[in-house]
Amino acid sequence: MTTRSSDHAAAPVSTFAQALEAAAGTAALSPSSHNCQPWGLARATTTAARRAAADLTGQDADEYLVLALDRERELTALAAHAVEMEVSCGIYWRILLRALAAQGWTAAAVRTLDGDGLTGSGDETGSGGGSGSASGSRGASGAVGGALLGAGWPAAWTPLCVVALRPGTPSAERLDDLRETALARRTHRGPYRPAPVSAELLRDLAKTASPEGGKDAVRLRHLTERRDLRAFAAFVARHAGLDFAHRAAWRETHSFLRRDLADAAARGDGFTLEQLFGPMSRPRRAAMRRALAPATMHLLGKVGYHRVLAAGLADIVRRTPAVVTMGFAERAPARAELLRGGARLADYWWRATRHGLSLHPVSIVIQHEDLRVRLERELSLPGGRTFFVSRIGVAGRPAPHSHRRDDAAGHVAI
Repeated sequence: MTTRSSDHAAAPVSTFAQALEAAAGTAALSPSSHNCQPWGLARATTTAARRAAADLTGQDADEYLVLALDRERELTALAAHAVEMEVSCGIYWRILLRALAAQGWTAAAVRTLDGDGLTGSGDETGSGGGSGSASGSRGASGAVGGALLGAGWPAAWTPLCVVALRPGTPSAERLDDLRETALARRTHRGPYRPAPVSAELLRDLAKTASPEGGKDAVRLRHLTERRDLRAFAAFVARHAGLDFAHRAAWRETHSFLRRDLADAAARGDGFTLEQLFGPMSRPRRAAMRRALAPATMHLLGKVGYHRVLAAGLADIVRRTPAVVTMGFAERAPARAELLRGGARLADYWWRATRHGLSLHPVSIVIQHEDLRVRLERELSLPGGRTFFVSRIGVAGRPAPHSHRRDDAAGHVAI
């Protein structure tokens, strides 16, 4: 469990550039599928971009930031990845805005953009918890969108939302605490201790409020009963092999498998075999690399190797003390809901980490439409669309951290 060095709020840093650098460094530690880090961040600095951001948010503010989806970094092999990518961006966005608020930069308004990134989706506070409202009548013209996406805007980026920020009183959080928890957070894929997670702690995690303070768009459920955990493990054993056998999906997954820690550090993304399977000898590592190569996996799939991998995952799941599921109320959530879902997940994961708990998403069972619908039916999950399923518990041993790309790599000035 992480600890606080003191209880007083941090003082604002001297400039927004410094605050943004510190906040982005913390937000960059956010989790994402395959550690692909699909987010981009733009700071409006030109007169045209600032005017466009002001029109979109309906606020004349000191600073404006634009969250984007980097299409060169997103996963695309499966249709469900579109939801995962924007949820991942929502996680990043939530931590970024929390870190800025800890330094005295408050979101006056957040405007979610539609699929084209040029038109506002209506009055939104977005995933950052801004207290102001965006104008629904301004900012919908192509001229405004063109100004926002003008010089300096990467061609591969799709804008997701805009925030207007003003200096003010720092939030009750300390930036050091956020950073400490971000560094402590891991995706632990190995065995968890068998001791149950206390019902009181799970109730506390389930009460994580909607970041906007309004109606919660996310439906959360903890599976702790032995029969539910056995049913989920059996489902994984029956169906998780599909992802290993899906040629396009596995090829994409394998493209993020790094040769070793040095390769992962140099690339700043992806994962290693040790992060998937724990410490291993050099001969076993070499054998696993050969077995997991897409061409080899295709051949081994003919003799059921994907079912062996699914059985191994199911065994880990079976010995997990709890599973958490999160779902949207709607089957086809809008972008604002996707970002809010990411924000809710960010808050849940960060609070769990501070309590010494680890998470391991079991995304395979919800990345295929038919499997997701079947899982929702068999486990009687709340109606809508399940977007997150994860083991939760106390990890049996430390896990290596995932490397991140240079903070400046995903930032631009427009």
